[in-house]
Amino acid sequence: MRADYLSYQRATGVSFLGMAIQSVVAAALVIYAALAEDHSAMTVGLFASVGIVAWLALGIVFDQARRERIENIEAETLGADAATASVFEASGDEFRVAARRLRAMYRVFFPIVSVLIGGGLIAIGWFRYTGGSLRLEPPFVATMRGWAIGVEVGAAVAMFLLARFSGGMARQPVWANLRAGGAMAAGVSLMCIVLVAAQITDLVGPDGPIRYLQVILPIVLIVLGVETFLNFLLEIYRPRKAGDIPNPAFNSRLLGFFAAPEAVAKSINEAINYQLGYDVSSTWLYRLLSRAVLPLVLGGALVMWGLSAFTVILPYQRAMVLRFGKPVMNDVGPGLLVKWPWPIDQVVIPTEILRNEKGEKIGTAETTTGLRELSLATQAPTNKGAILWTNDHASEEFYQLVRPSGAGTGLPQTLNAAAQDFSVLSLEIPLVYSISNVELFEQLGTPAVRDDLLRATAQREIMRYMATLSVDDILGPGRNQVNLDLTERIEAAFTKLNPGADGKGRGPGIQIIRLGIAGVHPPKKVASDFEAVVGAEQNRQAKIDRARADAIKILTDVVGSVSLSDQIITSFDALDRLRTENATGKVINEREFEIQALLDQAGGAAAGLIAQAKADRWTRHMGERARSERYAGQLASFLAAPEIFKASLYFDALKVVMADSRVYITSDTIPDLRVTTQLFDRQSGMNVFSEVKQEDVPN
Repeated sequence: MRADYLSYQRATGVSFLGMAIQSVVAAALVIYAALAEDHSAMTVGLFASVGIVAWLALGIVFDQARRERIENIEAETLGADAATASVFEASGDEFRVAARRLRAMYRVFFPIVSVLIGGGLIAIGWFRYTGGSLRLEPPFVATMRGWAIGVEVGAAVAMFLLARFSGGMARQPVWANLRAGGAMAAGVSLMCIVLVAAQITDLVGPDGPIRYLQVILPIVLIVLGVETFLNFLLEIYRPRKAGDIPNPAFNSRLLGFFAAPEAVAKSINEAINYQLGYDVSSTWLYRLLSRAVLPLVLGGALVMWGLSAFTVILPYQRAMVLRFGKPVMNDVGPGLLVKWPWPIDQVVIPTEILRNEKGEKIGTAETTTGLRELSLATQAPTNKGAILWTNDHASEEFYQLVRPSGAGTGLPQTLNAAAQDFSVLSLEIPLVYSISNVELFEQLGTPAVRDDLLRATAQREIMRYMATLSVDDILGPGRNQVNLDLTERIEAAFTKLNPGADGKGRGPGIQIIRLGIAGVHPPKKVASDFEAVVGAEQNRQAKIDRARADAIKILTDVVGSVSLSDQIITSFDALDRLRTENATGKVINEREFEIQALLDQAGGAAAGLIAQAKADRWTRHMGERARSERYAGQLASFLAAPEIFKASLYFDALKVVMADSRVYITSDTIPDLRVTTQLFDRQSGMNVFSEVKQEDVPN
């Protein structure tokens, strides 16, 4: 087709028509997405809004090309040089204003628009991806589904027709750039078709496709933005011939395949022929494959769809089959399962949320027959050392209110008493269970909320039950009974889940394998106070044991044996009671003789004292008897010779008195007896270095 101004005028009209159609589609998608809070539809609406910029840029460039052609006709009419007829010739530029502007648009305007579109796609894609990733866990709740399907189907049809129309025009070299706008329209159409398919799938089956589209579509926008920048760089270094029309970088080759697949196929054929050196596309095999490609693709798709009727249930799995969303087989064991193809029948295998030691989610796994563990309170300690009350056990601890030690069992009578008579303990209560009914387990909730629902139900019963127990019940030997009662309460609470048509619970479809208190400790900051109480009890018991040991030692030292001492003490107590009751002397004497006999049998210090007392008694008795006999002898001597007896006593007394006295014996013939005596101290001085005895110090 000849590149005259009428051709560019038509291309300009098509560009602005495409901009108008895409503006209406973008507005419809954005308005619906805002009202229905549809994240994926809003992403497609923003992508369609970016396509408006592409159509506007194409319309501006095509209009400038139309002006350049009119300018060229005027120049030819005035007799200008025929060589100046081309836009890309260097001569005559001073007379070609429209041509200079057109070249500037190709060199500057198209690259700027391409960079803006590429950056916009990446920014929108990243922004929508961060928002969509937060919406993956909660189940998708469809609102305004009829409007969604209607708007998306209308947008898909309108954009498909626009893409095919512009792609058909782009076969002509003068309208080749319309392929960029058609690619944008084809992208919007394809995304709307995917959204409609996801809505229908969510209506009759799982919500996985429509949930994951919230992050898949933003990733597609990021890929298209990166492709735009790559096209921009490649366009800079691409060699051109004279007369070639520059291709805008926002012309996506990926989306162009859906807008004009025949053009892409032609490019692939030319590339294959160039690489192999001969016309491969003219061979009979290539032509046969090209004619049969559609039946082959459809046949392959049909085979793939038929394979969805066969499912293998692995040995560690149990499944449930849904037909149009309703269960038809509740519990399917491992093996080959033959069913109706998707989406008529769907196999559901319960998903387990995998968590690390800190309780953080690390992934999911489809398993049914294995044991699952759920922590109902504080996580088990992660440290490898000794597990003490004063150590850090877990990153986050959950405390339970229990009665204090010695408070007994049962709820307090008043709220004031309840506020004053509760202690705080951290309990480790793991719940190990297995799935017994896949249908009931799936009806309990989505994989993300099933464990939370079971945990919340069990924790409610734990809190109620712990308020009736004391610290002694949990730390003492009665913990086994506590675990049994706790299991019974939680099983009763679980049976109320999944209410049926009659309002009665059918249970969550699980079997409790093990449930109980695996560990218990007080808060770390008060652990020292608990240890102080335990230490005081141990000190008390140690003192009692030490006193008993001392008593045994003393009784053994005194009596010889503890059993004999108990008999003696019992006899003494009985004697005291007899004396208190004023018993007769005979009875008291008999009891005293019994005690005396027991004391005679005793050994140790008591026996020694008794023996010493007996010895002292006999010593004194014999001494007094000796004095009596001596007195009788003295009396006989006195009666025999009184004077001699008196003289003897006198001289004995004189000898005693004069024992330490100085005696002078003189003659009685001396008439004047005088005695000279030197009365002075023998030691008038004192040696300070000598030891002074106490008896030498004068009073």
